[in-house]
Parts: sequence; C-alpha cells; structure tokens
Amino acid sequence: MPRTANELHQSAVEAANSRQFAKARRALASASRLTSDPDLRARIDGTTAFILDQTGEHATAVALSAELLARPGLSPSTVALLRGQFGTLLMHAGQLDDAEQMLSGAIAMLDDDSIEVANLLMNRSMVFMQKHEIDRCVADLRRAVAAFSATGAEDSLARAQHNLGYAALLSGDLVTALTMMTSSRPVLAASSDLAAAISDLDRAEVLRDAGLTTEAEALLGEVAVRFGAQRMRQARGEAEFHLSRSLLRHDARAAERVAATASRRFTALGSDSWAARAEAVRLDARLRSRLRSRPSAEEFARVAATLDRAGFRTEATGMRLTATLAGTQRMPRLPADAPTSLRLRAHEVRVARAAAGGRDAVARREAAEGLDLLTSWQQSFGALDLQASVAMHGSDLMLAGLAAAARSGDPAVLFEWSERARHLSQQVAPVRPPRDPELAGDLAELRMLRADLAGADWTADAEVRRLRDRVRERQWSATGTGGTRDRLDLHETRERLDEETAVLSYVFTGGELLCVVASARSARVEALSWRRLQAALDGLRADLDVAALTRGGPMGAVIERSLGERLARLDAELLSPVLAAAGDARRLVLTVPGVLGGIPWAMLPGMRGIPFTLATSVSRWLSDRGSAADAAPTRSVGFAAGPRVARGEEEIRRAASAWEGAATTVLTGDAATVSATTDLAARSDVLHVAAHGRHAVDNPLFSGLELADGALFGYDVDLIPRAPHTVLLSACELGRSSVRWGEEALGMTRVWLHAGTRCVIATPVVVPDDVASELLAAVHLGLAKGERPADALAAASARTGHTAPFQCHGDGL
Repeated sequence: MPRTANELHQSAVEAANSRQFAKARRALASASRLTSDPDLRARIDGTTAFILDQTGEHATAVALSAELLARPGLSPSTVALLRGQFGTLLMHAGQLDDAEQMLSGAIAMLDDDSIEVANLLMNRSMVFMQKHEIDRCVADLRRAVAAFSATGAEDSLARAQHNLGYAALLSGDLVTALTMMTSSRPVLAASSDLAAAISDLDRAEVLRDAGLTTEAEALLGEVAVRFGAQRMRQARGEAEFHLSRSLLRHDARAAERVAATASRRFTALGSDSWAARAEAVRLDARLRSRLRSRPSAEEFARVAATLDRAGFRTEATGMRLTATLAGTQRMPRLPADAPTSLRLRAHEVRVARAAAGGRDAVARREAAEGLDLLTSWQQSFGALDLQASVAMHGSDLMLAGLAAAARSGDPAVLFEWSERARHLSQQVAPVRPPRDPELAGDLAELRMLRADLAGADWTADAEVRRLRDRVRERQWSATGTGGTRDRLDLHETRERLDEETAVLSYVFTGGELLCVVASARSARVEALSWRRLQAALDGLRADLDVAALTRGGPMGAVIERSLGERLARLDAELLSPVLAAAGDARRLVLTVPGVLGGIPWAMLPGMRGIPFTLATSVSRWLSDRGSAADAAPTRSVGFAAGPRVARGEEEIRRAASAWEGAATTVLTGDAATVSATTDLAARSDVLHVAAHGRHAVDNPLFSGLELADGALFGYDVDLIPRAPHTVLLSACELGRSSVRWGEEALGMTRVWLHAGTRCVIATPVVVPDDVASELLAAVHLGLAKGERPADALAAASARTGHTAPFQCHGDGL
C-alpha cells in the first residue's frame, strides 16, 4: 500500500535523525509531491533545512528557515516546530542565547508529552550543555527520556541516554559517561554509520578527559574522515576541534595546526562561534609552543569577546586565563560554578605567574591547592588505569611544584613534593571489585582472539577493540574507592627509619634530576646531571636484550664489555653520588619518577650486595611495614609455568622444593590455565609464575602472562579476590612500565601492587632462562627461611654469582 505524504515525512525525520541524509532527501521529495497542505509542506521544508545545515550549507538552511517562519496561514503547532528547528540551526552556529530563546518558545507552544516536545528538549539540552548549565541540561534530557520510553522510540531514547552520558562527562563523572555511552552505542550503530560516528566523537572526549589521549586521538582522526566522506563539514570541523584540544597537552605545534584547519573550516561555513572556539585552542597552542611570535592582546580579547557573545562563557574565561599567562591582561574572576578543568587552569596560571616573579613559596602553595582539587575529583575513581591517566590534568601543576621545590634547595620541601608526585595516581585507595562473570567472559573471549590473531597487530581488530572498550568500561564502573592514603613528611620519615636503611627519592622536574637522600641521621639534596644520564640511557634497553640473547663466544664478550661500560656510566651518574651521601646505609628504599622506570638497578655496580626495593612511595612503604602480613608465616605457595619456556617447569619445581614447611601447588602443561592460576593466586601467600610475558605500551592492563589457554591480563589480576603478599614474575618485560604524563609509570607490577600484593619481584628486560631458574630458586630458599624479599634476592645474587635485572617493587624490605 502506498505511503501517505505524512508517513513519508515521518520516515524522512527518522532517517535524518539517524544521519541517513540521502534516504531522508528521497522521502522528502516524495512527500512534497504528494501534498498541497501548507502545514505539511512547511514541515517538509523545515526538515530539508535541518539536512542542509547538517551537510554544511548553513547559510542556505538559515535563509530557508527564516522564509518558513514568514509564511502566512500556518498552524500554531507547525510554527512551534519551525521555531524549534530554527533554534537548532542557531545552536549549530553557536548563537546559544538566541537558540535557547527560540527553542524555549517552541516548547511552550506544544503538548508537554509529545514526541515533538521531546525532540525539542533534546536540542535545548545541547544548548545548555554548551553553556555548561548542566542541571538544566539533565532536566531536559530526563523529560525527553520519559517521553521516548513511553512511546517506544528506541533510537531517540538511545540518543537521549547517550547525551546524559555526555552531561556526566561535563560534570567530571567519567565512569558514568563511559557507561552510558557504551550502553547506547549498539542501538545508535544499528541505526546508521553516522550515528555511530557521532557516538564515537563524544566517546573520544571521555577518553581524552580520562588522559587516554592516544586512543582518543586515533578515534577522532577516524571520525573526522567518516564525516568528511559524508560531506558533513561542520561535524568534521568539530572532530578536528576536539582533536586539537587533545593534542594541546602533549604536542602544542600539532594542536596549533589542527586548530587552524578547524577554524578555517568553520569560517567557510559561517560558523563564527565555532571558529572562535578553534581559535582559542590555536592561540593557547601558540603560546605553549614558545615561538617568538606570541599572540597579541588584541587577538586574545577578540576571541574571548566572540565566545562570550555566543554563550561559551567557560571557554571565554579560559581564553582570558591564557591571556593572563601571556601577560596581556589581569587575572579574570572565575564563576562560582566553574568546572574542575577551568579551576585547575586558573591554578596553573597563578603558579606560572608566581614562579616568574620569584615567589616560589606561593607557586608551591598554588600548585598544592590545585593538586588537592584534582585528588578530590580522583576520589570518584578506583580503577588503576583511570587514576593514572587522569593524572594528566595535574601534570603541569606537579612539574611546576617540583621545579619550585627544587629551587628551594630544602630537603624537606623537595621530599614533600616527591611524595606528592608518587601519590598522584595512588592517593585514592581502591576497594576490590565484586566478582563479575561478564567481565571474566569478555577477557576469555579476548584471549581466544589474541591467539587467533597471533603474529598480527591484534589491537587493530575491530572486535578486539570492542571487547577491550567493554572490559575497560566494566572495570571502571565496578571498582570503588576506600578513602585516601596519607603522606608522611621528611621528619616523620626519618624518625621511622632504622640505622641501616636510607631513602633515595629521585625527583625529575622536567629539566633537572635531583635526589633527596634521607636516613635516620641526616637528609640532603644531591643534584645529578640529567644530560649525561640521558646519554647513558640511550640504547640501554637494546644492549640489555642483546646481552641476554648473545652469551659466550667472541661476540658475547664484546657485548658484555659494552654493557658493563654503559652500566658503569649509569652508576657514576645516578648512584655513586647518592650512595656517598647515604653514608653507612646497607639497605635502600628507592622512589623513582617515570623517566627512570626502565633502569635495571640490580645490575648497577654500586647495588651489588645491597638489598633494595622500588617503593611506590616512601609513605606507603612505611605505612605497610609492621602490619599483620609481615608477622604471618607463609602457609601456601603456588607455582605456574606457561608454555614454550625452555626451563620453566624445571624452574618452578626447583623453587617449590625450597618450601618444606608450606603447602605447595604446581601447575604445568595444560593445567596452567588462566582460571587455575588466578584461583591459585587467591589461596596462595606467595605466587611464582614462569611464563613468556608481553608489556602492552598502549594499555598496560592488557600486558599479559602467556599461560596454557592464553594471556593472563592485568584486568584478570583485578578479579582476584585476595592477592598473594609476594609475587615473582619470571617473565621478560613484565617489570616494564609505560610512562604517563611525566610522573606516572604503569605496568604489571603496579597492577599487582594495586590489587593488594605487598611485593613483586620482576624484571624490565629479557633474562636468560638458566639465570632466571637458578637465581629465583635461590630466592625461594631465602623466602622459605623468613627473609624479606629484597634480602632474599640480594643473597641469592651473591650465592649464585648472577647479576640479573630482577628487582623488588613495593614493600621488599
């Protein structure tokens, strides 16, 4: 049966809302031919104006909308809908106040429970979003959700729920934002590819604000291309705008280029307010690039005024803060409801101005207040990767505070800031997440896909990416928080140190490397040469890997000699000066910034025979000492060997033989599955896994231990209800970490420590199988006697004669 003009128009509206514009145009043309009704014709033309606007013909769309509102004889309901559509066009042009007025007038003219009102509420909520009036935005969206739910409009309901997720993003609730966007995406993706692209655009903003900029930027680049292919020039410009904002934190010159492209695109479309938003990013990037041609006061003022007129008042204030940093205007006043990101930016500006004026105490105070603000935000997150990544928002404040502390020359001040840096992603203590069978199922499916895609870039597979996103979303939403951890000052630390132990707190300010050397007797700051250390670090990892794989013969001797010379240079630059300051200390606690995360400390000549541990922070190390876990005897020890490890089974059986007084369980062959190993971990006091390992640079929680049925991921560790107090990872690379935002190093060792393990023994580089087997078997002899892990490791190295990069992380002393 042929459809009526009204039915064709309704199908065109649905197609347009799903971004199926070609389909919508065909339906509109058919509807227009079938009707002479002025109201229906006006509605058809109004939908046409919407499509014109979405496909980059903004000026034509505005002209058509104005002509429609001037047509005589239209019914009040039609006029209301046309006003609403015109308001939407004004919103897309960035004329937010005018858009709100037009949309509110349209809503008042229609029945409160109608679908038409729900659609207008959706559009007005987006105006409130852009004006950062989140409460009003959420109220409109909830009304729209109720209307869509009552009428069974699934696609529209999914869009409303997605937008509620975006409102959560603007409020700083990243977990809720990702959860709602992830749950609504399947419906949106089923409606059209462009609806999926719009969903991905907003989801990329969540990832960006979560500090996962690599993923966010890849997704934004893909989305921009998809919009471009559909000639959606406005949407493409918006994707480029958000990409430039993401780049701003770590690549200012690239951010300037992308923002300039977006600005030109918006200007060509007549979207002046969006052009101003892009210009604001471009000017900020230009200032951060430290180029000779700095933006002028007139440029800052012009862009800020345009943003104010368009209703983007938060961004206008941000532009004035950047102008203050450039020295072209006084500090602006922040609105009472300023979002966290704007308040953090204000602290950054005040810190920079104080430091430039030689007022380092003020700079430190402002930086500390900003970081405390960040911590209050972090308290809503329990997941390790989210806490570490969100630290992005405090990286500039942290580096500025560290630099000001370094200039003081005061050990107490620099130690305080070293501990702040160490706590940036671990200030908030996690609560173990509940058992989640669906999460476990997704991880099992990922294991199978990883095996099927062996030899290929498995992370590029679309299904892998879908599952990884879902795993992350479930883990973020499941992990709660248990309050904040306290930091100790230098005086308290020294009072709690024994005569044999010294603390080496390395500090990197972004340009300088220093170390606070503290013992019960004294404390001092040692300045180190970052330039010379960088030269010694260049090529270190390659030398270590080659030395492990090339043993014996003439070539082996040459490589060993070269590596020895490099390690001696590292020792001279990094360790010798601070050991001299440590005096008679025979045990060391080290805290290191991310830039030193790959150092094989145990192989440095000065460390031979010295028990040491790499603590997550001195405060946490001291608070963990003397707990019940230290006094409790080891009753159960678990061992697991993965496939294709030449001496793996020999290693763990030899190690197990050391534990005559404890119950031991050994998993080998097909029995060493992921589920069996995690179950074993939950009932073991000590766990030793001999397996091939792979560190995932892009997402360290997908680093894996290769077991009989696939990889044991970092996310699997988070599902273990009770972690062993000591874990030994005889797997190359799993002592490595990825540096995030200058200070944050995240890897498999941090995953276990976050899960509750007290000490992890691991290596950041390849170790020959025979060395690992002999050395770790000797370590178990010491552990079985009740020795602390660092003591057992140092004694094992002396007993076997092996100098290997295994080192203790956490509470090893």
